[in-house]
Amino acid sequence: MACEIRVLVAEDDVGTHDEWRESLTAWGYRPEVAEDGVRALEMVETFHPQIVLADLRMPRKNGLELITDIRELGISVPIIMISGQGDIPDAVEAIKLGALDYLRKPVDPPHLRQMLKQIAENIVMREENSSLKRRLAQVGELGPLFGNSLSMRKVITAIERLAQSSASVVITGESGTGKELVARTIHELSPRRGAAYVPVNCAAIPDTLMESELFGHERGAFTGADRRKEGCFEIANGGTLLLDELTEMKIELQAKLLRVIEEQKLRRVGGTSEIPIDVRVLAASNRDVEQAVRDNKLRQDLFYRLNVFNIELPPLRERIDDVPQLTQMFVQHYASQNSKQVVGLDDECLEALRAHPWPGNVRQLRNVIERAVIVCEGSSIRKRDLPEEFRAASSSDGGFVRIRLGSSLEDVEKEMISRTIEFTGGNKTRAADILGVSAKTLYNKLERFGQEH
Repeated sequence: MACEIRVLVAEDDVGTHDEWRESLTAWGYRPEVAEDGVRALEMVETFHPQIVLADLRMPRKNGLELITDIRELGISVPIIMISGQGDIPDAVEAIKLGALDYLRKPVDPPHLRQMLKQIAENIVMREENSSLKRRLAQVGELGPLFGNSLSMRKVITAIERLAQSSASVVITGESGTGKELVARTIHELSPRRGAAYVPVNCAAIPDTLMESELFGHERGAFTGADRRKEGCFEIANGGTLLLDELTEMKIELQAKLLRVIEEQKLRRVGGTSEIPIDVRVLAASNRDVEQAVRDNKLRQDLFYRLNVFNIELPPLRERIDDVPQLTQMFVQHYASQNSKQVVGLDDECLEALRAHPWPGNVRQLRNVIERAVIVCEGSSIRKRDLPEEFRAASSSDGGFVRIRLGSSLEDVEKEMISRTIEFTGGNKTRAADILGVSAKTLYNKLERFGQEH
């Protein structure tokens, strides 16, 4: 990280600035030197330093004048003032003028290195956040997550807000909505991205093996334990652990899990010593986790400990407007993977995709597009390239309501609305769009028909 940070050293003593240049280079920074205040100001505008180390006493322009001129230029670069033994009042004045901090000569190298490290980490974090906000404003994109719909923008904004912390997060949503993808994105945007990301599917591991899988075991701890094994918490040390389908973990083990999370130390199965860990824990579930607490499937204290932040992923049927963007992304990916010259979809095909209720969510859409790219014989995917359920969508089974002669107009309207809502998987906003009425009109009709909203 430090190698990307530009540091300007403004110091007139040749021996001192050569020593600092050597140290900064060894620490991985990119230093440049100015031997007086005037030259330093010029280099602020040409070298564009991300950190400035400036001596208070310099020829032609002193440190106080330099910081004043930098601020008048509207440049907010962090400045550390270096002062002599008798310069403390001026150093304090430098802080008032906007310097970040000051150091007294002779400068202690370890202290300087730690100060620069903290500043560099803040610079990287600030630049990542700025980049992220630009991407959000432009295309509603966050890493591999896509979506311009309001519901997905809320998800992306939440990820942006919490990624830089180490707080626990509970991610909920139907199967196929991308919970694991959100967890991985949080890790990749966090300061922990250089360490391991370890996902654990609690539903796929037998109860008898879960404790060993999470916390590890010592040799001889149980039959078949012929060697020591590190658990997922140790593997994820310094990084992020995802507990997928947490509500499937047996309630007895949840108590041990809570203790490890709170104390940040664990004891392997069969072990006697406690091992310190530093792990950010994320949890995911396609269940209603609060209902799981009420049903005694999830400990209440564990839920409260993990639910510092909550991200609820919307089903695809509630963000149909994202289908064209998602579809194009999948087309490009699978066309490249399969060496196909497929570039998009025709309008009829896209409309069939938009009208589908998508019970399998984004995962189902991805599989449908992968299949379509493989069977497509031209440059655009057509409706005939989709699975049978999509090609039959306009048949009498899925397209028209059979009307019994003698039915009243109200009965026909009621049946049409009911069938359309069923077709959209319960998405009343999408149903209103298909029927050509406003959502408010649809809700008024449902109320008149005595149906639930």
